[in-house]
Amino acid sequence: MKIFVLLMAMTIITGCASSQNGRNYTDSTLETVKKRGHLNCGVSTGLPGFSAKDKTGKWVGLDVDVCRATAAAVLGNSEQVRYIPLRAKKRFTALQSGEIDLLSRNSSLTQTRDTRLGLNATAVTYYDGQGVMVSKNLGANSIDDLDGATACLQQNTSSKYNLISYFQKHRISYSEKVFNTTKDLTNAFNEGECDLVTSDQSQLYYFKLTLKNPESVVILPETITLEPLAPYVRQGDDQWLDIVRWSQSAMVNAEELGLTSTNIDNRKNDLHPAIQLFVGSVRPLGKDLFLQDDWAFQIVRQVGNYSESFERNVGSESIFKIPRGHNALWKNGGMQYAPPMR
Repeated sequence: MKIFVLLMAMTIITGCASSQNGRNYTDSTLETVKKRGHLNCGVSTGLPGFSAKDKTGKWVGLDVDVCRATAAAVLGNSEQVRYIPLRAKKRFTALQSGEIDLLSRNSSLTQTRDTRLGLNATAVTYYDGQGVMVSKNLGANSIDDLDGATACLQQNTSSKYNLISYFQKHRISYSEKVFNTTKDLTNAFNEGECDLVTSDQSQLYYFKLTLKNPESVVILPETITLEPLAPYVRQGDDQWLDIVRWSQSAMVNAEELGLTSTNIDNRKNDLHPAIQLFVGSVRPLGKDLFLQDDWAFQIVRQVGNYSESFERNVGSESIFKIPRGHNALWKNGGMQYAPPMR
């Protein structure tokens, strides 16, 4: 009887360990995606530059390119992606429950998200920082001038708590109005219901362009926090974590090597050892990821390198014209640095 009870207890413990939030962690995400024939990728409900539909209805953006790169590596086709728009408060539960395979939705990499939620961040796609945008009528030149202001805040976001913490630390009095969606928040600010909004600076540039009178606001110079944005996957599937992380790294490595979507076909036979490794011509690295030998080649051919993705979505070729800054390669004064593919 004691042996039976012990076996039952071990079974229950094993079952709990392999399942969290209704998801069996022994399942291979890679095999699930291959059998399904497409990647389920969680994105925003519409944040231009990161994940939004263009005029033709096609999803585009820096976060979208992570989804596309992963699909190119796993399925050989960057278009085999089903995009699932998610509000901020639903994004992590959608990943935990298995509704999506990958969350690529302008989400900051924090300790809590990377540990307590049962998730793993992959690699930083965009080094951002939280800022504050205010009405010029307020006459504020810095955050210290905001005493007594009303803030529009979005529920269940780190930006809300970061601003509250900053105000409390610096003894700045304020009132707040909290909204469930970015759209509701932006509309309220547009109608003058509050004096300020706060978000990652990349998002504030977009918010400003959507206002009825963009010249009526100013983005204050201070940065409240550093916000490295990263995709997330579920814990318990290291194979899938490796695939997504190295798909991102491939785009940065391609920029380092000067490989682009327009020249990679011609450089496939380049004798440079690093390029030969990259395209899978010698000592193929795909086997270690359970992928085809040309997985990295397909990413660059179909999606481009990191520079191409950055410039067309948020940089010089976009409406935002955001400089590379921290997102430049390390050798150009930035923080983007990919581990070597060898």
